[in-house]
Amino acid sequence: MERAAAAAAGPAVEGGGVSRRAVRAGGAAAAGTGSRQASTETLDSPTGSHVEWCKQLIAATISSQISGSVPSEGVSRDYREIQDGHNGYHSEAEPDQALRDGNKLAQMEEAPLFPGESIKVIAKDVMYICPFMGAVSGTLTVTDFRMYIKSVERDPPFVVDVPLGVISRVEKIGVQSHGDNSCGIEIVCKDMRNLRLAYKQEEQNRLEIFENLVTRAFPVSNGLPLFAFSYKEKFAVNGWKVYDPMAEYKRQGLPNESWKISKINSSYELCDTYPAVLVVPTSVKDDDLSKVAAFRAKGRVPVLSWIHPESQATITRCSQPSVGPNDKRCKEDEKYLQTIMDANAQSHKLIIFDARQNSVADTNKAKGGGYESESAYPNAELVFLEIHNIHVMRESLRKLKEIVYPTIDETRWLSNVDSTHWLEYIRMLLAGAVRIADKIESGKTSVVVHCSDGWDRTAQLTALAMLMLDSYYRTIKGFEVLIEKEWISFGHRFGMRVGHGDDDHADADRSPIFLQFIDCVWQMTKQFPAAFEFNELFLITILDHLYSCLFGTFLCNCEKERLKEEVSTKTISLWSYINSQIDEFTNPFYVNYENHVLYPVASLNHLELWVNYYVRWNPRMRPQVPIHQNLKELLAIRTELQKKVEDLQREAATRSISSSSDRGSSPSHSATPVHTSV
Repeated sequence: MERAAAAAAGPAVEGGGVSRRAVRAGGAAAAGTGSRQASTETLDSPTGSHVEWCKQLIAATISSQISGSVPSEGVSRDYREIQDGHNGYHSEAEPDQALRDGNKLAQMEEAPLFPGESIKVIAKDVMYICPFMGAVSGTLTVTDFRMYIKSVERDPPFVVDVPLGVISRVEKIGVQSHGDNSCGIEIVCKDMRNLRLAYKQEEQNRLEIFENLVTRAFPVSNGLPLFAFSYKEKFAVNGWKVYDPMAEYKRQGLPNESWKISKINSSYELCDTYPAVLVVPTSVKDDDLSKVAAFRAKGRVPVLSWIHPESQATITRCSQPSVGPNDKRCKEDEKYLQTIMDANAQSHKLIIFDARQNSVADTNKAKGGGYESESAYPNAELVFLEIHNIHVMRESLRKLKEIVYPTIDETRWLSNVDSTHWLEYIRMLLAGAVRIADKIESGKTSVVVHCSDGWDRTAQLTALAMLMLDSYYRTIKGFEVLIEKEWISFGHRFGMRVGHGDDDHADADRSPIFLQFIDCVWQMTKQFPAAFEFNELFLITILDHLYSCLFGTFLCNCEKERLKEEVSTKTISLWSYINSQIDEFTNPFYVNYENHVLYPVASLNHLELWVNYYVRWNPRMRPQVPIHQNLKELLAIRTELQKKVEDLQREAATRSISSSSDRGSSPSHSATPVHTSV
């Protein structure tokens, strides 16, 4: 799978010896620029002029293929040797040689397979219409995991390797060319690219290309299991053991006198989208908790996500209250929030951050939802963060895809990026998280965070605030724990938001919520390049496997579903793959600023489009220097220097002991201790 190069890290974060220090970001680079003329296509909606253009291009491509006008300058030596003397046909005089040559070519174009992966269809002479290199003829292989195209006409061979899980839509386009019935296929992907194929329908197996592609790209819609349940790779590390909720709450100092670990949801009866293990106020009885669940949307009661190690201020998360148009009240819910406030002796106030726009919250109230009124919750302050809903975010990403793939209008690049509002929405998320973190750290005040159902914007905000507040989450393992905890166990609907294996590309439940979160994290790594143990490749790998369906980590919608599907026993965790080669994902500039709070600048002046992710399929936008390789080399140098420091420290300690011994026999001798550091 193609990986984007890791971003170059900037200057180290300044730090000191204060127990908990707020670190504010300085400037960041402006957004990148593109290099090609504007695209006139609407890539997520291949209709009208776009389809007509596609038909013309496919027809022209097939015509060139039929007339044999495909250029041969890039044909590899082995391929030319096979073709020379045979013209693509087996000679009767040399049947054995022809067979050997044919096998050799077949091996050269063979798709690599993962353990458990099987080939479903192979078709030769399929045209991949590359928007950057033109038409490329090669062999197409469709397996139960990937679509693989390889052409040995170029040296080195040209390869397109696409996990079927990233495919959002497949459309078939019929074309008439020189009297032949030919086919074009338009493939719309979830990872910011589209693919176009063209082939002649001559042989029976050609008829199977489209059908196999659709069946294997959307297994759930076709009654088949996702490939993650067939993947049989062996890793030295078991990623399913990364997150243990009891261990994570113990790390936070829980339970304590104010908060207890409750098993009331052990059978998922209180809330079927919450995890089995919850942290709630010690004094709350189970009967009262059940009444609170009945008052909160989807039963998602306020539960603890994080507690400050010194002030005991907490981040709790939940869903909206079912206030409705008649201002319905629940005394158990009101008492419950008062108890959360009382658990923090340093403040006599509770801040409720409602992620939604105020106007949308009013609309939800008219439909039976709503928000906490300050009359019913007298010690609470309600703050609306004005973040847009999942539908707005989906449309914003669609617009972004239009301007970055396949061509870029350099003259209008900044205004085009601005018109998508993508960075504005990233800014709003970061700004909201900063406000939450600041109330906890500086205000020593507990906060409650919710949106409508508490599994989209709520997860974004709590996870980002915790990343700012707790340096543990800025390590590789800690970030994995953060995702497992705030996103996976607390019921972000990955299955519905991503649409794993589902052919309903127009499903209104799809939205790039988790992508936005990872983008926000990347923005923080740009502003604090030495504060995170992981590198850019780590974040991109997570996003690649959000869609790939190779691992079980992001499958299903909640813990209860994963338990039913036996995900942890029948699939492999993404963390198994990552943690078995940790150096690949390590930031060589990392410094563990323990107990430092990060406050990123949530301003458009300090945010930039993540070019290495969103525009990575454009070869003209890739960095000319292999940044990831350079980072690996720096990591090796850092390890070597650390070893030398340790050797010098041991040598200094030995000399110190020796000097002390000499002083015992010779009082006039003295030694100066040696201190070294990297």
